[in-house]
Amino acid sequence: MYLTSDPIADMLTRIRNANQEKHDKVDVPLSKLKLHVVKLLKEEGFIRGYNVMKKGKFDVIRISLKYTPSGDRVISGLKRVSRPGRRVYVKSEEIPKVFNGLGIAIVSTSSGVIVDRLARKQKVGGELLAYVW
Repeated sequence: MYLTSDPIADMLTRIRNANQEKHDKVDVPLSKLKLHVVKLLKEEGFIRGYNVMKKGKFDVIRISLKYTPSGDRVISGLKRVSRPGRRVYVKSEEIPKVFNGLGIAIVSTSSGVIVDRLARKQKVGGELLAYVW
């Protein structure tokens, strides 16, 4: 296991790479923030499911990727927005719509990690973590 300065970007890259190669599953080191992001991806229908398991002496999140019946990818793209070197914060009115509402923006707010439309509805802003479409 190695340390990374941006664990969310690492997780998104692992999902992107596994999705590109049409793997069924991908393992990501466990953290609370990553688990919240993965839960959102499941709730929004971008992944089939996930399990928290032990792999050696580390805990990992095993993410089951989702494909259409014809074999097309459900996740077309993932983009990290806020980075450790350049944090991006937005007010609730400034949260962008991803692909005109077809994608989601993941926002870390004071009321937890939520999707863009819920943040707009609750009128809370926060750190713009990533776009998924």
